[in-house]
Amino acid sequence: MRGGAGAKVGDEVNVDWAFAAVSAVAVTLMGLSKGGFAGLSVLSMPLMALVLPPTQAAAIMLPILLLQDVVSVVAYRRDWDARLLAIILPGAVVGTGLGYLFAARIHPGAVTLTVGLIAFLFAGRSLFFTKIVEGPPRGGHPAAGLFWASVGGFTSFVSHSGSPPLQVFLLPLRLPPRLYAGVNTMYFAFANVMKVLPYFLLGQFSTDNLSISASLAPVAVLSALLGVWLVRRVSGERFYTIILWLTLGVGVKLIWDGARGLGWV
Repeated sequence: MRGGAGAKVGDEVNVDWAFAAVSAVAVTLMGLSKGGFAGLSVLSMPLMALVLPPTQAAAIMLPILLLQDVVSVVAYRRDWDARLLAIILPGAVVGTGLGYLFAARIHPGAVTLTVGLIAFLFAGRSLFFTKIVEGPPRGGHPAAGLFWASVGGFTSFVSHSGSPPLQVFLLPLRLPPRLYAGVNTMYFAFANVMKVLPYFLLGQFSTDNLSISASLAPVAVLSALLGVWLVRRVSGERFYTIILWLTLGVGVKLIWDGARGLGWV
């Protein structure tokens, strides 16, 4: 590990306070995203990468994501749309498969930069030009849903940043907040389960990584429950305004991270 995140001594892993604090914040952001505030999860991986190598951070986050998925699926078990899931779940299969086949051949910085540009351009257009928060629902074409869900599945596999591409399809539909959160939840729960075997085949599930994931489990559960609680208390228009501003900020962050990863800054 790097950045003082921990050092292996015998069979134990010593985790310092900086690592614990950063990890707790990252998992909390992921939990709020799982609870319904999609987009916050994209900030988790850059935070974890401050104290761990990116590949190890991704491996540690996957069991946490799966645990938070259980909480979110139970919370939103009645809030889903069969037609939408029939469109986007095949995209998760396609994207995850492409991620497994090609992730090692694509520079992570390029993926991060691309997701950042998608998030920034979509959110900026939606907030300042088309104003989807104020207008009537639009979009929903199956081909568009399959495409963006596939992009989301790929970027989710590579960097746990699948939310911005999927939002390009889902946000213009102006679903009720709970239904939006439920569809999001079902998609990413499905996508994360699909990652388990590829991650195992890639040797990502070490004892050390699983131990760190287990230590963060309480924070994971509580933050997901907090996200669910907040979604139930926010109006539809305010909910989508928050999501779009979060997406815009995430886009800026990812553009910077991607450019830095490519050595442009």
